[in-house]
Amino acid sequence: MRPHYQREAERFGSHRYFTRIPKASRREFIKSAGVAALGALLTPLSAQIGSPASAAKATRIDVHHHILPAPYMLHARDQVLAISDSDHARLLNWTPARAIEEMNKNGIATGITSLGLPGVWFGGAKAALMLARSCNEYAAKMVSDYPGRFGFFAAIPLPDQEASLREAEYALDVLRADGIALVSSYDNKWLGDPTFAPVFEELNRRKTVVFIHPAVPGCCEHLMPGIPTSTIEFLFDTTRAITSMLVNGTLSRFADCRFIFCHAGGAMPMLAARTMAFIQRHQEIAERLPKGAAFELKKLYYDVANSTNSSSMAALMNLAPASQLLFGSDFPYVPAGVTANGLDHFGLSSAELQAISRENAAHLFPRLKASQSCLRTCTSAMPSS
Repeated sequence: MRPHYQREAERFGSHRYFTRIPKASRREFIKSAGVAALGALLTPLSAQIGSPASAAKATRIDVHHHILPAPYMLHARDQVLAISDSDHARLLNWTPARAIEEMNKNGIATGITSLGLPGVWFGGAKAALMLARSCNEYAAKMVSDYPGRFGFFAAIPLPDQEASLREAEYALDVLRADGIALVSSYDNKWLGDPTFAPVFEELNRRKTVVFIHPAVPGCCEHLMPGIPTSTIEFLFDTTRAITSMLVNGTLSRFADCRFIFCHAGGAMPMLAARTMAFIQRHQEIAERLPKGAAFELKKLYYDVANSTNSSSMAALMNLAPASQLLFGSDFPYVPAGVTANGLDHFGLSSAELQAISRENAAHLFPRLKASQSCLRTCTSAMPSS
């Protein structure tokens, strides 16, 4: 049987951006669904929200929640599957309805979505921009058609600064995105590289929430036969990105951005002391961090996706206060219950658990407080299934 995303795309014909897609990319996009047409797939309100009882009881805000829309999978299927050693059926057959079913089972009220890897920066700058636009509009449609259940981080083609600035403006001002999603490195350049400064200047001006997911740089692909790059390299590329942003002064210069790093900050909690010692030995670097490296690391936000184990959490909670930790599931690459159950049984106080599960994210995204109130009102008015 063909994957779900192919069936959906073929049902609705050609992509509505077809005439603007580079010729080299048309073959891959010819079958993809238009964003507006895909919206027609979204089911009535009662089915969108799922079981009224389970949705009303959900409180968690999931800041690490991936989507794999049909236009994206038609273009990026091979790259998506190559990165992950998880259940490929979950990836190939992702739908908003399946996402909500998983959310309801694990007490997740709202998922702030972002694209799966490899993001949009592959296949050329023009294709990256078109893919970002189609997927951002798909995500915005999910937000409007599934009231209270989703937010989204918009994708931008970061190496193309001009295109990224235009897409960020459209996503934040028109689509009302909750923030911007980046990956940790692009073409062997990490996020502290000065070439990325124009985009960070604009995001800083807007006080944007910036979600940073690990990637696998070209330098480190296939280093260990039989070991998927997501197992080790993701964690180290997050660490490289944080280090790059520290030593180049990105974190201190753009202090009004709220940065979220995935998977408990990768290896940074374990390597923080070594990193800070390096910075202290180099005065020219230390001068870029007037408040110190420790201050910059403590003010970052870290999601705990796939990291609610004793070693990861102990290191993270010795680096950053509980106020900076956020719930993330990494669905559909990882079942949401892996992180949810681990967090519930880790031994946190009720106040810490509530802060990590919801309150810290609600502080970052104030609109979600109103969304949760609306969700409970909507579900209480529904007949039981």
